[in-house]
Amino acid sequence: MSSISSNNLLPSPKTVAILGCPFSGGQPKPGVDKGPIHLVQAGLINQVEELGWRVVFDGHHQFEDVSPPSNGIQVNGTSDAVVDTALDASIARLRSPLLVAQVCKNVASAVQAHAEMGRLPVTLGGDHSLAMGTISGTLRAYDQACVIWIDAHADINTIYSTDTGNIHGMPLSFLLKLNPPAPSPDSVLAKFDWVSHLPAERLVYIGLRDVDKGEKEILKKHNIKAFSMHDVDRYGIGQVVEMALDHVNPQRDRPIHLSFDVDALDPSVAPSTGTPVRGGLTFREGHYICEAIHETGLLVALDLMEVNPALADAESVRQTVTVGCSLVRSALGETLL
Repeated sequence: MSSISSNNLLPSPKTVAILGCPFSGGQPKPGVDKGPIHLVQAGLINQVEELGWRVVFDGHHQFEDVSPPSNGIQVNGTSDAVVDTALDASIARLRSPLLVAQVCKNVASAVQAHAEMGRLPVTLGGDHSLAMGTISGTLRAYDQACVIWIDAHADINTIYSTDTGNIHGMPLSFLLKLNPPAPSPDSVLAKFDWVSHLPAERLVYIGLRDVDKGEKEILKKHNIKAFSMHDVDRYGIGQVVEMALDHVNPQRDRPIHLSFDVDALDPSVAPSTGTPVRGGLTFREGHYICEAIHETGLLVALDLMEVNPALADAESVRQTVTVGCSLVRSALGETLL
């Protein structure tokens, strides 16, 4: 059964816009760009329609043709000049920053357009760097929106703290404006100036269990609310979700953007993902989060990220895709009774 009529912020007929974003540029492992295709092929569109939603799907966004002008900037560096400062060295570590910036900018525009038409954008990734775009698009349409980030990882490394330069581990540092300002209009960092600002008090995490040392320092320094798996074990998922909502949405009046990385789930539940970590959310805990957010009537945007069909056997891929579809349905109103 379903209960889509409870959404307080969307006009009728209730409409979902599914954005397939087959993009892997924020990390090095191949295959995550195939996640959206597998989710759609598994029947996700029909499943959402059966819940009572009107669905808009215009095909997957094509990023192969995105080739941002370099303006003399190296894709993995700052310029042809000698890298001799801490800032330059940090920027030089970033993997494909110009590509990621341009793709996410395009995604932001697409999400914003759908949201401003009263649709609920459901973005299928693709790697989690895309959230720079999806959340920016949501904030343009709903400037008071809050973000509930479900993930094993904090994804808040700055250009200084990242060890890998993989931008799928950095989107929140750009959204919270934690990186230094661009030293010039031609700097790589200037290509991220379009990213919307998310105030730290409007972000909350659930499911963290693999957080870099530098990220722990960032979370403490900026007083960012985070519920780790320790908290889930201690309080139970029901109380954790209520505490998370109390923090980012105390009056239950802010629009909610739910960004769900499938690696938040235990690998026994969702094995086909790029950075699995033991000790994650159970099948029911993951679904309860989605069900509870739907029950608020405040969900205005949803991300499902990091399904990677290339990293496991066929049965594990099927299992992960099936769980991904089920999470989306739960966030859109599917109920157990």
